[in-house]
Amino acid sequence: MLDDVFDQALVFHGFADYVRDYEVIVHVAADPRTGVQPAYLRYLFRYCVEARCRTTVSPGVWQKSLDDRLIDYESSVALDGFVWGVKGHVLYPGATVVADSKLADAWAAAIGIEFHEVRIETNAHDLTLIFSGLDVSELPPGYIPFSVPD
Repeated sequence: MLDDVFDQALVFHGFADYVRDYEVIVHVAADPRTGVQPAYLRYLFRYCVEARCRTTVSPGVWQKSLDDRLIDYESSVALDGFVWGVKGHVLYPGATVVADSKLADAWAAAIGIEFHEVRIETNAHDLTLIFSGLDVSELPPGYIPFSVPD
């Protein structure tokens, strides 16, 4: 189920608004000659008991990337630093399941259901999730993972 989590764009990740499951939203695109239409896929890591995220951007690049103009793609064109405003991370090398995960095994023993560990690497974040199940679905236009109530 993680085959498309490679060389695509990770556009959002975080806990669902009910804070049990973890969402990873990927923009999947193919060569236009294939006729395959781009899509947004939601990877819902169910019963996520641990989510760790750390930067893969080096300290030297971070130091040059503090300017707020870098969070907007249009204003970042002539600047030196990491352009945060591209609004997505390149999924490379992508997602891998951690075989024989001691963390997943410990959670399985404690709760009584199977757990897994996955590592998702991008050009800006290294994400590790401990979870029990995975659902993948295509998102409809207008999907919002969180909205501020009235």
